[in-house]
Amino acid sequence: MMDWNALYDRLRAAAPALELRRDEPMSRHTSFQVGGPVPIMALPKDEEEVGQILSVAVMEFGLRPFFMGKGTNLLVSDAGADLLVVKAYDGLNRLELLPEGEWPGRRTIQAGSGVSLARLASFALECGLTGLEFAHGIPGSVGGGVYMNAGAYGGEMGQVVSSVVSNALPPEEFLREHVNPQFSYRRSQFQDHDSFIVRASFSLEPGDPAEIKARMDDLAQRRREKQPLEYPSAGSTFKRPAPVDGQPVYAAALIDQCGLKGLAVGGAQVSEKHAGFVINRGGASCEDIVKLMAQVRERVSRETGVTLEPEVRYLGKEGEGWNF
Repeated sequence: MMDWNALYDRLRAAAPALELRRDEPMSRHTSFQVGGPVPIMALPKDEEEVGQILSVAVMEFGLRPFFMGKGTNLLVSDAGADLLVVKAYDGLNRLELLPEGEWPGRRTIQAGSGVSLARLASFALECGLTGLEFAHGIPGSVGGGVYMNAGAYGGEMGQVVSSVVSNALPPEEFLREHVNPQFSYRRSQFQDHDSFIVRASFSLEPGDPAEIKARMDDLAQRRREKQPLEYPSAGSTFKRPAPVDGQPVYAAALIDQCGLKGLAVGGAQVSEKHAGFVINRGGASCEDIVKLMAQVRERVSRETGVTLEPEVRYLGKEGEGWNF
């Protein structure tokens, strides 16, 4: 059984300036605003502190930390989780335009994993670089966005990421660089092995700042009109299903087709504005959200034959992963 007091004391000794929190409610760190406590949350400010955390947790205690960014794609059990959570958001926030490299006509922005995608996209605009407009309205961080290959309105991270630097687990090789990492729909190679994304580089083309800004404004307006941004949620709840008979299929359309808009369990509800969103209407528990998602999956499967897969990550006492 993990001795959390011993781990806390050892982390404090190894990294005196590291921000550590005990019994931290995850409801404070997820966009759903639900979730019980974790024994220890570490909030590293830089890469050195990340290395110190991994050295102690992995090498000395044999513990695999759970890495998170802004918590915008995460649902945590009401009972919490027995994990060391390492949160990058707000720390690891270096953002810079690199000198011109070997690719004529392109420039590279390097961003720490704790940088918000909105800030990254705005920085690209300031630099007169196009390709990240789609990311401006995604409420996540660089690390989380790269990990899940976040995307919207036809763009996704894998289209613009040129390299990723990560810490491997166990931390025998710190700061391993992955050039041209592999991505697919809502997946990256970083989901297939234990690693902590430290920073990423984005290869972008020069563009007209006025046109870039207009594109960002247009996407922002479309989000406001179509998405329930006034309620806590984790964005799109389910992944886009595989095509059926060669034709694209969309989770929101299937849920709407089954008449599930407005369906509620406790404080959780299928948004009446956008069927692809499960929202916290107020006072929702994780249990409410999970039960509602299960009902939606069962009904859609029964009426259409399509099994929806969650896009949201689940974290509970039993670890990470859904059990339905």
